[in-house]
Amino acid sequence: MSKYSRQREAIRDFLKSRHDHPTAETVYLGIKENIPNISLGTVYRNLSLLSELGEIRKLSTGIGPDRYDGTVAPHYHFICKKCGCVLDLKMNDMDHINVLAAQGFNGEIDGHIAYFYGNCPDCLKERKNV
Repeated sequence: MSKYSRQREAIRDFLKSRHDHPTAETVYLGIKENIPNISLGTVYRNLSLLSELGEIRKLSTGIGPDRYDGTVAPHYHFICKKCGCVLDLKMNDMDHINVLAAQGFNGEIDGHIAYFYGNCPDCLKERKNV
């Protein structure tokens, strides 16, 4: 168990209050308002620690910088190929995919990560208006 840190608590609270999956830079700018002397390096270190502790999720989307999610309950994400936004998808879990993946595999599968890619509603609307 790591010792209490006001900065870590502020980062965790910031992420739990948002649903837009911010980058480390966005977290830094948001936290800086309340903790003016915090450094970007401190934000990165605390994001890494919180992720390792399972208190937040780090999302490596393959598009742009890593994003962070304050919701650790299992859920899926949509990533817009145009603007790079990351949105939560409201859908049933796909735990059956673990069984499918395990067929013909001699190891043990106990989880998965799935990202869905396409165009978000805003980018789709923009494209139709052009």
